[in-house]
Amino acid sequence: MARTQVDDWTLLAACRGMNDQLFPEARDQRRAKNICFGCPVRANCLAEALDNRIEWGVWGGMTERERRQLRRQRPDVSSWAQVLGTVTATGVPIIGGAAANQPRRLK
Repeated sequence: MARTQVDDWTLLAACRGMNDQLFPEARDQRRAKNICFGCPVRANCLAEALDNRIEWGVWGGMTERERRQLRRQRPDVSSWAQVLGTVTATGVPIIGGAAANQPRRLK
């Protein structure tokens, strides 16, 4: 299955238009993370940050510190988009096969 534009999923993000609020100081990270819970494209967002080693802000409900820890725990992962089974903005899996239908587990 062909991958669509990376930006497609951002149209459905709960945080759309809230850029400054997603790059908070440490004490406000919990508030920013709460925006992510229940977001329909949370896995896409997290995969984007992990695959591209984005080191700032809250992405997919995880802070930069949490993402670094996850990458250290799972150095074997070459594609977080595949592990997380991300989808396009239309709800179509970016990847094919069974991985797209598996529960989204990080460990």
